[in-house]
Amino acid sequence: MSLAFRNEIDITVWLAGGTIADVAIRPRSRPPLTRLFAGKPASSLPSVLSRLFSLCSMAHQVAFLSAVEAARGEHASLEIEHGRVVAVVAERLTELLRGLFVGRLTLDGAGAAAVRAMMEATAVLGGSIAERGEAVSRREAVAKIRASLAALGIASEEQTPGAGSALAVHLANFDGHALLPPVVEESFLSAADDLEIVMRLLADGAIFSDAPDLHGRIPETGVWARRVGREPILPPGAGPAERLKARIAEVARLCAFLEADDGTVEDAVLQSYRLGTGRGAGAVECARGRLYHAVELDDEDHIVRFEFLAPTEWNFHARGPLVRSLQGSVLAGGRQGLHAVRTLVSSFDPCVGFSLSFREIGHA
Repeated sequence: MSLAFRNEIDITVWLAGGTIADVAIRPRSRPPLTRLFAGKPASSLPSVLSRLFSLCSMAHQVAFLSAVEAARGEHASLEIEHGRVVAVVAERLTELLRGLFVGRLTLDGAGAAAVRAMMEATAVLGGSIAERGEAVSRREAVAKIRASLAALGIASEEQTPGAGSALAVHLANFDGHALLPPVVEESFLSAADDLEIVMRLLADGAIFSDAPDLHGRIPETGVWARRVGREPILPPGAGPAERLKARIAEVARLCAFLEADDGTVEDAVLQSYRLGTGRGAGAVECARGRLYHAVELDDEDHIVRFEFLAPTEWNFHARGPLVRSLQGSVLAGGRQGLHAVRTLVSSFDPCVGFSLSFREIGHA
């Protein structure tokens, strides 16, 4: 049985002069987990999931383990839960760093060396659920990452990139007039939505997870949603520059969390829910946003139902946050406006690949 599925999103932006009139999204394909794994022992799946989900694979493993434990009526120890949180946060940091730096910036020799050193250090963070004994090597890796970030202009969550740094130059390239987004009502996913979502997952399966909504509300999830959750008083209509700054701030924040290693669990990064006998769910805050797994087990601990909902299905919904941010936007002429659109699209998801095309209404 092949586990391959299409993981790229096709986006078409329809233009009427200098205004975005419409946005069409062809979603990626999603694996039918119940059909693939029904009847399989729950204990056999974690190793398979790491191959099936190349994006945020650690978050998928942790969400599944949490869902299965909840379905069994079990509770992970505080030490195990802490290890899982550290693993998820380390993976989130790695994905955000890759999305920020790899292939994105024009770097001089020193900057390129700093990025190479940083990405080499992230290899120490990933690969397995963290154990307490790995704390020393993890702190050393994070210290190397922070040194590289400082060389690239990032000192702390509160500070903007240092003047003259590669990131500061990159941010300066965003002309605030290149893309003028409309003022829209914003909505953000949070842990308060978890229970309704996981109940809908088990009740409706792919009908819900392929195009999710909460009573007509299609919220945004991910870096910007987390930033708004921490700082509710932010300017509406976040453009590419604001979203990039939020990603930079989160990178610095995650480094501080991993370096402290004081047992403090980041708010709602990992939640589990028992939904009745043999039924459970896990929610994990990964790089892309909030990820859900929901399972139903039989008396022999075999899979009866297995559903998941990834952040991508919210952000790239046909009526979702990306579409709302683009429809009605006014573009500057030439390549500048098109570049701003591409940057805005990429800011909604640091991991998923996409193709983006522009077409004028009235032209084939």
